[in-house]
Amino acid sequence: MSDEQEHQISEDDWAAALNEQTVTDAAAATSAPAAPEAQPAKIFDDFSAAAAPKTGAGGDFDLILDIPVHLTVELGRTKISIRNLLQLAHGSVVELDGLAGEPMDVLVNGTLIAQGEVVVVNDKFGIRLTDIITPQERMRKVHR
Repeated sequence: MSDEQEHQISEDDWAAALNEQTVTDAAAATSAPAAPEAQPAKIFDDFSAAAAPKTGAGGDFDLILDIPVHLTVELGRTKISIRNLLQLAHGSVVELDGLAGEPMDVLVNGTLIAQGEVVVVNDKFGIRLTDIITPQERMRKVHR
């Protein structure tokens, strides 16, 4: 048998197989009920609210516990001109708007969350929280 004859036979066989597949697919489509839609592969975890496991009142906070935040304690603020800023030298005193004995503001990423008083522990400054700002109070300050 020559290469041309083998090639002709294999093309005929291929055409017959395709025709048979087309007939089979058409028969299956008319006789079988509609196939269910394909579902996406479960590659990633589902983090939707319905799928999130609830542990306690607030849910699972383990995902956010290691995120760093900036904690700032403010003694007071002031506004000065550049002229006065350039005149500051060693030993200069800058007057702040905070009063002596007044609680200091504790901010997390620039948002006021608490107030407290200064303490000294082992020659280091710290702050003792005296008042925690509630979420409702924070929202009232935002809307002003």
